[in-house]
Amino acid sequence: MRYEKKYKIDELNLNMVLQSIRLHPASFSKIYPDRQINNIYFDTPHLTTYRENVIGASERKKFRVRWYGFDPHLIEQPNLEIKMRHNQLGSKKVMPVEAFSLTMLDPITKTVQQKCHTHGLRPVLMNSYNRSYFGTTDKKYRITVDTNLRYFSLLAANNFTQYNIKDAGIVLEIKYDEHIDDSTDRIINYLPYRQTKSSKYVTGVQLSNI
Repeated sequence: MRYEKKYKIDELNLNMVLQSIRLHPASFSKIYPDRQINNIYFDTPHLTTYRENVIGASERKKFRVRWYGFDPHLIEQPNLEIKMRHNQLGSKKVMPVEAFSLTMLDPITKTVQQKCHTHGLRPVLMNSYNRSYFGTTDKKYRITVDTNLRYFSLLAANNFTQYNIKDAGIVLEIKYDEHIDDSTDRIINYLPYRQTKSSKYVTGVQLSNI
């Protein structure tokens, strides 16, 4: 399992955030090309996973289908991801699923229900964002920076058309394995931001006024 510490940054622009990473004494550098991440989040009719995230339940799960590419309609090599949270520690189970169409979500919904062993799951929210990746030379710490956050409620429409909700904020996340938590002060203390919960799923649901 690993720690995933998030920072929602609303008061600074992207160049200033990237500059703080470049000047970090741990020498973070780009490790992957930037790319767009696309997600569909699934939840129960009572929005159980949303409510568990809001109250900060110590044991909780999140269900999503993820794919990459700057055209969200072009779905290639999607994966079902089950994110599991135990207090501050997180893990993720990833399973490939067949490509599907955003104009017909019933097939992927049935697949998610079967693989997650939860019959009531249904598509609730779609979102996309651009992600940049940075890491230390020893590969122990990774930082991701997410921008251009966009949302679309799938409870308010039968299928995705175009994003109608935008969030101008930036989400920075630092990730590292559980066994090195006692040596992270030197990393965390040089980030001039306040840690937040900042779940994109929760944010998207709230912005959608569901």
